[in-house]
Amino acid sequence: MSAPVPPVPPVASLPPVPLLPQLAVGLGCDRGTPLATVLQALDAALAQAGLTRAQVRALATIEAKRDEVAFIELAALGGWPLQFFSAAELAAVPVLNPSATVLRYMGTPSVSEAAALLTAQAAAPALLVEKFKHKGVDGRNATVSIAPFSVPVPVPVVLT
Repeated sequence: MSAPVPPVPPVASLPPVPLLPQLAVGLGCDRGTPLATVLQALDAALAQAGLTRAQVRALATIEAKRDEVAFIELAALGGWPLQFFSAAELAAVPVLNPSATVLRYMGTPSVSEAAALLTAQAAAPALLVEKFKHKGVDGRNATVSIAPFSVPVPVPVVLT
C-alpha cells in the first residue's frame, strides 16, 4: 500500500507570488552608436536595479531617432515595440535629470527619462533607473532610463 498523499493546501493559504515589474525603457545615444554599445548600456542599467531583459515590454525614444539603426535592431532582438515621441511631448514631462546639452541639440531637456516615463505613463519619482550613461569602447554614448508600467502590459503569446 502506498503512503497517503498529503492534501493540497487551499489557494488562499498559499503565499502570494511577487510580480516583477514590467518595464518601459527610454533610450538616447550619439548618432550611429553600434548595437553592442546600446546593449551594454541596457544590460548595465537593468543589472544596476536588479532587473532583467525579460521584464522589458517597450522601448521609446525621440522622433529624431526613428532611423537609429541600433534602436531598430534592439527592438527586433528583444521583440519589443519601439515608440517615438516628439521633442515637444518629451519636453512636457518633468524629469529628474534635465540636460542643457540635450535641450540644445534635441529641443527637449530629456530624451531617455521622459520617453520611459511617457511610455510607462508614470511620474519621475517612479523611475527605477535614472538617466544611466554608458560610453562604449567605440567612444559612442548611450543613455538608458527605466520606468515600471503602473498597469500590467499584456505579454504576447507565441504559439509554435
